[in-house]
Order: sequence, then structure tokens, then C-alpha cells
Amino acid sequence: MLELNKDKFKIIGCDDADADVITRPNITYWQDAWRRLKKNRLAMVSMFVLIFMILLVIIGPYLNPNGGLNIIDTSIINGYPNSKYWFGNDQLGRDLFTRVWLGGRVSITIGVVATFVQIVVGSLYGGIMGYFGGLTDDIMMRIVEILNSIPYLIVVILISVVMGSGIGSLLLALCLTAWTGTARQIRGMVLQLRESEYVLASQALGADPGRIITKHLIPNTIGILIIQVSFAIPAYIFEEAFLSFIGLGIQPPDTSWGALISYGQSTFEFYPHQLWFPAGALFITMLVFNLLGDGLRDALDPRLRQ
Repeated sequence: MLELNKDKFKIIGCDDADADVITRPNITYWQDAWRRLKKNRLAMVSMFVLIFMILLVIIGPYLNPNGGLNIIDTSIINGYPNSKYWFGNDQLGRDLFTRVWLGGRVSITIGVVATFVQIVVGSLYGGIMGYFGGLTDDIMMRIVEILNSIPYLIVVILISVVMGSGIGSLLLALCLTAWTGTARQIRGMVLQLRESEYVLASQALGADPGRIITKHLIPNTIGILIIQVSFAIPAYIFEEAFLSFIGLGIQPPDTSWGALISYGQSTFEFYPHQLWFPAGALFITMLVFNLLGDGLRDALDPRLRQ
């Protein structure tokens, strides 16, 4: 029988190489994901632009010393952009620069809160479905299918009639059925993960189902959930803008990008700047969110690794 010995082999081209030394350091899943995300220049640029937009939403209403949250200058109603009012003025003489970033606060807050509700409710509901299976899964799945069959626009109209228009009713309408998609996705992943060795070991040690779902199953779906967050936030922002545009969303005295776009559309022929600035802010925010989501998907999805 032929005996192999490493002393009989010679390493060519690397005089200082040592076959017994691991040349590549061991990195975690998250370190590898961050390394691959940094290689995606478009995603990194989108992340910095998004941070800049969020900063503007936070401090933007206080940047213009001539503007203000409740200041009305009736002498320059529908004023064009100038050195004093950078984005011009609206129909009541209010500073449009301040209004755009105030509207951004409302739009982004709705997107973040609705996404948080979707992820939390959908993850827990889907985790319970996937872990228990059987009759529990069948009953809970039928509830998901019934909710999915209801058009969300009808839900928005009914809630607006009952509760009136406002941020609270809009959030309720958006979140009432949106979590079902997350629940179905988490259910499918949990059905695969529940047969894993660490889950079986936890069951053998007597861990209760609630601990297994929250401590073992859901954390192992965090990569998919992060991707869902990056796509869900701009989707909610757009839905809020659409509903406000058609009069079913944010109503005065509150404002949002959708409400500002609705006002700007009515005066677009004579004062186009009242439409371009809020529409531009909405466009940039949604674009960078989606580009960053594409980068996160490429970085976090193990199936897309090269």
C-alpha cells in the first residue's frame, strides 16, 4: 500500500508558505455579510444617502432660520424658491423646506412603525404555525388566507369611515393584514429549522415551545427579516403617500410627503416647485431603501454567495 508523506511534496511558488497554518482568518456569518456588503458600492452609497435623508428629516425643520413649524407669511403666498425660503412657500405662505422635512418625519415614522408591527406579529405567528404544525397550522393558515383575500384599500376605507382619517387609523389599516406575508415566509423557514439538531436537543432538555421559537427558531431567520425590513419600509412609505394623495391618509393640520404631493399636484401648472420638492424627497428615499435592500439580500442570503 502506497504511503503518503507531506515531506515528499514540495510547495512551489510560496517559499514561506506553511501548509499547517490557516492563511485565511475564521470570520462569522455577520462579519462575512458586512465584508460582502462593503464590496457593493451602490448599496454603500445608498446607505450613506439614506443616513443623510434621515438626518434631514430629524433636524431639517430647524435649519432654515426664516422658516418655522407654525410661521405663516401671507405676503409671499405661493412664493418661488429664494435665499430666504429655500424651497419656496405653499398656498398659505408657509416655508416649504420646513414642511417637506416635517412631512418626511410622518412618512418615515409610519413606515418604521408599520414594519415593526409586521415583523413582530408575522414572526411570532409564523413561528407558532411552523413549530406546532398539524391542526394548529391548518387553522392559523386558514386565518391568514382569509385576511389575504381582503383588499387592503377596502380595509382603509372602512377604518377611515369608522375611526376617521389620521395617523392612528392609517397605521391600523396598513398593519391589519400586512403581517400575513411575513408569517407565511417565517412558517416555511421554521418548518425546515424545527428538525435541526439544536432544536431537538432543546426539546430533549425540556425547553418549552415558547423559548424554542423565540430563542432558537426566529433568531435563525434574522437575515431574511432584515431584508424584509429594508423592502417593507419604502413600501409602507409609498402606500401612505398614495393614500394621502387620494385623500384617505394624512389630513390637515398634519402633513406628509403624500399630502404635500397632493397639494402640489393641484398647483403644478403655475407653481411646479410645490410638487417637485416633496416628490423628489419621496423618490430619493424609496430609491436608496430599495438599492440598500438589494445589497443586503446579496450579502445575507447564503444561496447568493459566490
